[in-house]
Amino acid sequence: MSNQQGVKQLKFLSIVEKVGNALPHPVTLFAGFALLIVILSAVVSAFGVQVTHPGTGKIIEPVNLLSIEGLHRMLTQLVHNFTAFAPLGTVLVSMLGIGIAEGSGLINTSLRLLVLSAPKKLLTSVIVFAGIMSNTASEAGYVLLVPLAAIIFLAAGRHPIAGFAAAFAGVSGGYSANLLLGSIDPLLAGLTEEAAHIIDKGVTVSPAANYYFLAVSTFLITIVGTWVTEKIVVPRLGEYNGEGKAEEIKTLSADEKRGLKFTVIAVVVFSAIILWGIVPGNGFLRDPQTGDLLRSPFMSGIVALIFVGGAVAGIAYGLGAKTVTRDVDAIKGMSKSIEAMGSYMVLVFFAAQFVAYFNWSNIGMIVAVKGAELLKYSGLGEIPLLIGFVIVSAIINLVMGSASAKWAIMAPIFVPMFMLLGYSPELTQATYRVGDSVTNIISPMMSYFALMIAFVQKYDKSAGMGTIIATMLPYTIAFFLSWTALLIVWVLFDIPVGPGASLIYNPQ
Repeated sequence: MSNQQGVKQLKFLSIVEKVGNALPHPVTLFAGFALLIVILSAVVSAFGVQVTHPGTGKIIEPVNLLSIEGLHRMLTQLVHNFTAFAPLGTVLVSMLGIGIAEGSGLINTSLRLLVLSAPKKLLTSVIVFAGIMSNTASEAGYVLLVPLAAIIFLAAGRHPIAGFAAAFAGVSGGYSANLLLGSIDPLLAGLTEEAAHIIDKGVTVSPAANYYFLAVSTFLITIVGTWVTEKIVVPRLGEYNGEGKAEEIKTLSADEKRGLKFTVIAVVVFSAIILWGIVPGNGFLRDPQTGDLLRSPFMSGIVALIFVGGAVAGIAYGLGAKTVTRDVDAIKGMSKSIEAMGSYMVLVFFAAQFVAYFNWSNIGMIVAVKGAELLKYSGLGEIPLLIGFVIVSAIINLVMGSASAKWAIMAPIFVPMFMLLGYSPELTQATYRVGDSVTNIISPMMSYFALMIAFVQKYDKSAGMGTIIATMLPYTIAFFLSWTALLIVWVLFDIPVGPGASLIYNPQ
């Protein structure tokens, strides 16, 4: 890279940093957006804007919330907006089970086992893969795996920041890829479903709506992340001559090994019960009337299964490892996970008001119809539209870190808009998740970015935000190109993005 190119890159990164730091807290943003919708509803109403619903032919007019009726509705529905917000319950329930697994030590031990047992040649691949899989346990990978990967690389005689980068790329850059469902899946599905109801009240979006696409993405991100680490990041960093000393990575104790054995037995039994319920045509987890699996208690109860599965695995490990000796130990794990969700619930309160106001005002429907008409007249085909949406999502992610916060704002606009163009809510959500993930690792607004700086400074005292962004930028570019290419292939071959989740929206 020439000096001139380096200067340009630094200027760009400086602008990104300033814009990100200038933004208020997401809670403040949602409160402001809610107020803006109230004012905008009055303005749009005053201008008499209206559209025709393309499905029903009904005239849609804006509802003025800046009125006595609007004030009454906002006051009387404030609590209901919060408690009825679709993602709230699903996320909290999921976190209860994951909290037991994390509190018992199962997640930490599993990550150590995965990395310690990896052949040296596959070390980088295993770290990237472990980072991706750690997202099942919400954001535990940031706290546990990223610093552990740096320690492992240093112990292996390699640059610790390269290990940090590989793990961070998997945990954050691969946030929307996984072989298992995590707490983010029901959260985003709930937001997508609420947005889809602007057009069609009968639409349901399963937490597993993007599972096929995300499962394949796991292997793609592992391969690309490994290549970037070995071919770009490691050569750029060179030999490590810092003050950081290699730490001993403790092997698993006898108690931990016994805990994992108990976990394997418990998971096998739990999986066998699930298979017993879904494999036979008359399985007890299938629809009792039709025997259908896609619209069944199994699919609609996936959040409950995440909770039970996490609890079963966590308690089994705890009993074997002697970290759970009383009921209070498991309860502490659940309590700690909910304590960590305090800021999320504050965010949800204001996000719920914004979404409700957006729906009441009919602005979402009006924007969707007008936007769909504009896109139709633009002549852009399906592929350019989806690529454009990936880019928009990636750019917004640079200045607003929370995946759920962004989607709460974007879903009411883009999900209905793409539905009117004939694209399913599940496809729109999958496209968003690509854009949302690829710039996580260079976004100063990502909630764990400050922690990542602290991890790097352990090995390089002079490191700062620019160090991390410069190190992680190659991953962003490679993930964007490869992941978008996978999305294009997916669409061209008309492959469902998840169980029962086609790419096309057909109104019933």
